[in-house]
Amino acid sequence: MALAAPSSLRRLSATPPQARSPPAASRLRSYPLREPRLRLRQPLVAAAAATAPLSASASPAETERRKHELLRAVQETRRGFAAGPDQRGAIEEAVVAVEELGAGEGAPLDLAALDGTWRLCYTSASDVLVLFEAAERLPLLQVGQIYQKFECKDQSDGGIVRNVVRWSIENLLEDQEGATLMVSAKFVVLSKRNIFLQFEEVAVENIKISEQLQALIAPAILPRSFLSLQILQFLKTFRAQVPVSGPERRSPGGLYYLSYLDRDMLLGRSVGGGGVFIFTRAQPLI
Repeated sequence: MALAAPSSLRRLSATPPQARSPPAASRLRSYPLREPRLRLRQPLVAAAAATAPLSASASPAETERRKHELLRAVQETRRGFAAGPDQRGAIEEAVVAVEELGAGEGAPLDLAALDGTWRLCYTSASDVLVLFEAAERLPLLQVGQIYQKFECKDQSDGGIVRNVVRWSIENLLEDQEGATLMVSAKFVVLSKRNIFLQFEEVAVENIKISEQLQALIAPAILPRSFLSLQILQFLKTFRAQVPVSGPERRSPGGLYYLSYLDRDMLLGRSVGGGGVFIFTRAQPLI
């Protein structure tokens, strides 16, 4: 069955050739060509890094201003445990502003600058926040300072990192620093900013009992017996360690991105597990 041609086509065929519009190619030649404009959407962090000023162009005053704003933003957050959603958003913006200072640096990771002890000021990592949550729920448990200690001064491609948590039990151990939980790991430098952690050991050490417990074990009004002295010495030198690697099991590990490092501030991001870490330089641990 034949189909009738549309009315528009019938009108086109009836139009004389000289009255028709010029070919498309001739119309295009009559207008200047313009390059298309593309709009690319980038993630917030990537876009900020792309437009970030290089650390060489940032003045020392501007660097210190951004670092000060970041430290001020994390105040009153109890190292991240008490931070609300809006506060976390503001802190993330302040973190990115500091990370921009080193966005253009192409030099390898300075292990000599990384070496030393760093005190945790803030984190959004769930595996650390759970410690603060436990201390909130258990009235007798206290979580003191948390440190990250890097030992890599004379190394070129890695070293050792120790995560140190000071904790205590009220009335049994000294306040805040009655005992130490230490998680040790080896690390290797994978790129200019990334290091890989391979955990090796978890240990509890440096037990410091409270004066109340000392008085209970060895009362001051009574002569100290050999047994009481042995107990005190045992507690003082006590160290329990659990290896997390061995010949028959693979050591757990994780990727750590060092997003900013200078003489007194260290910023890191846990890759995969999520979470940002803000550290400041601390005195060496004894």
